[in-house]
Amino acid sequence: MRAFLQEKVQQKIEQTAAMQEQKLQELLLYVAQNSPFYKELFAKHNINIADIKTVADLSKIPTTTKDDLQQRNNDFLCVPAEKVIEYTSTSGTLGSPVTIALTENDLQRLAYNEYSSFQCADGSSADTYQLMLTLDRQFMAGIAYYLGIRKLGAGIIRLGPGVPSLQWETIKRLKPTAIVAVPSFILKLIQYAKDTGINIHETSVKKAICIGENIRNTDFSLNILGRKITEAWDIQLYSTYASTEMQTAFTECKEGKGGHYQPELVIVELLDENNEQVAPGTPGEVTITTLGVEGMPLLRYKTGDICMYYDEPCACGRTSLRLSPIMGRKKQMIKFKGTTLYPPALFDLLNEREEILDFVIEVYSNEIGLDQVLIYIVPSEISEECDHRIRAYLQARLRVSPHIKYLTTEAIQKMQFSEASRKAIKFIDKRA
Repeated sequence: MRAFLQEKVQQKIEQTAAMQEQKLQELLLYVAQNSPFYKELFAKHNINIADIKTVADLSKIPTTTKDDLQQRNNDFLCVPAEKVIEYTSTSGTLGSPVTIALTENDLQRLAYNEYSSFQCADGSSADTYQLMLTLDRQFMAGIAYYLGIRKLGAGIIRLGPGVPSLQWETIKRLKPTAIVAVPSFILKLIQYAKDTGINIHETSVKKAICIGENIRNTDFSLNILGRKITEAWDIQLYSTYASTEMQTAFTECKEGKGGHYQPELVIVELLDENNEQVAPGTPGEVTITTLGVEGMPLLRYKTGDICMYYDEPCACGRTSLRLSPIMGRKKQMIKFKGTTLYPPALFDLLNEREEILDFVIEVYSNEIGLDQVLIYIVPSEISEECDHRIRAYLQARLRVSPHIKYLTTEAIQKMQFSEASRKAIKFIDKRA
């Protein structure tokens, strides 16, 4: 029986490879004809696309970076302006925002991507999803969730972000089975319910699609944020990872063992500092090649996100590889007093303490160019004892002492939500 199953898995792997090779050939021909950026890249490096027949052959093509997209945004567009249906943009977390133009075919592809993702997260036409996120401000994720849920045939409640009182009133009135939200906002929902006497265990919500923040450690156990949610509210959590540029999502199944790969939509590589593919379980930079994108396809685009992959079959029956939670962004790595830190790890530490109600991390360069860390904190109380507990905890866990500044809830919310922001800003990078 085991030999039979292994043979079936191998057949599936071979079929997937053949499918990707065909789609890769189509992509190379398409960008060679239509992309000003890739036409120039191929000519500059004497690349003959006929020599690139397999996914492994992609290593013959130089990688594309965020800087390329920021500096030459329009040169990635492969269609005339009249074919563009939707303009979306990145959030600008790592520099100026990048515009991604989508055609009607791209919107259909985006719908299929999220349809498959919601199916992976045990979604069905019997569900109703309450969207606790923005659908405006050129936010691709918002329109993607909306299109995917429509394709799934499920119900949609487009409520938008924030306002716990309105979220709970709508849950009571329309009885959604699932929510799509940032995990830290789910904690605010839980706190509001506790403060106002709402029994969250008697509500209709059974699951949450968690976006924008990690809910798991790299070993797939729930992190502090994930534990705080599930200890207070008996709902199933599903994590999802995506970016505007890749126009594709990696979403967990109920096993919670990583975001599942959609090989018909994207080729993924995890690369080391020398742009070599890393082994399973080894950190690498997520690098993607989009398949089936018409407006702005990308070849070997380095996302800046660091994670690991696992290629053994999942207990859910899927055989494609899975991505771990994002360990950090390459450009956000902090070298502080000899210690290497990534913001997600700092978020976990700060979320763990009851004395810390909210926070923003700021990184800047000192007069000799070294990284300095300043943490703005809303404390549970203003007292020497509370201050001592917070400082002692951070010293013990980080082995270094960051600078701390205490703020009110109102002041920190002004930092987190600027007029242009689509989500709460928890990390500010002021380094040159």
